[in-house]
Amino acid sequence: MTIAVLDAQPQTPSARALMERALDPYILLGMPHLSPAGLSETWLMKELGHRHWLMLARHLGMDNADFRTADGREVYASICATSMTGTKLQLARANDVLAIRSSLHRISRTQYSSRHHLSIGGTSIADVELISAFVRRDIEGDNRSLVRVEHARSKGEILATSELAATAAALRRGTAQTHLGMTPATGRHLKSFRFKPSMAEEFNGAGLFYFAEFQALMTRALEAWFPEQRLDVVRRDVFLKGNIGAQDAVTIELSVVKPGDTGIACRLLRPDGTEIAILFALLRDG
Repeated sequence: MTIAVLDAQPQTPSARALMERALDPYILLGMPHLSPAGLSETWLMKELGHRHWLMLARHLGMDNADFRTADGREVYASICATSMTGTKLQLARANDVLAIRSSLHRISRTQYSSRHHLSIGGTSIADVELISAFVRRDIEGDNRSLVRVEHARSKGEILATSELAATAAALRRGTAQTHLGMTPATGRHLKSFRFKPSMAEEFNGAGLFYFAEFQALMTRALEAWFPEQRLDVVRRDVFLKGNIGAQDAVTIELSVVKPGDTGIACRLLRPDGTEIAILFALLRDG
């Protein structure tokens, strides 16, 4: 017997309608969403990044997430800091229903924060915050030439505050050296791991090294450095300072391991030694 599946809709839905569908708070979990350890953190960050951009477009009254300058040049809502806390991704199983409750807040002339509470069956499995900044390439095709772009502020719009954004700004300026009790020092490291990203796998549709891959690279490095150790991350904060070109290899350096292996700090470097990210993880003790 042949079963035909018919499309009951006579017309393709609009991009705006599909944006609303993509922001549905419920997702039935299956193999694309999972790893042997539970919910895939890389899938999750990509999904929340997508929701962040769609929420931003909706907030700005746009029909899709095609951000542009006044003269028509492409603008990207580039993620520049992430924080995942209260992490229990190991609780996720196939056929569970993941609930994602999200909110979006403007926090500066160029930045927005989105916050996402994740739960399964009423049990919290993580809280995630993403900070984005509007950027464009100053030089076409050059991922090292990203510059921030101010976006018009809506009348009466009140700016929210974000501790994560404040920490990111302090780390960029060099006015803060320590986060979560760890100081990733420049010029010395305990271990290093080199990785050559693939354009087909680690870069996004804008040709940028995808923000979700920064934390994935930290996981790869930790597995290489500590192959016999179970690394159960309960918090991960990532602060992004730049991007890489298509042919660049990157080096991740292990800067700090807290006593009892309860905390780890790393630095991500371009081939010329320029720091493009600082990554922190707190591990479940025992």
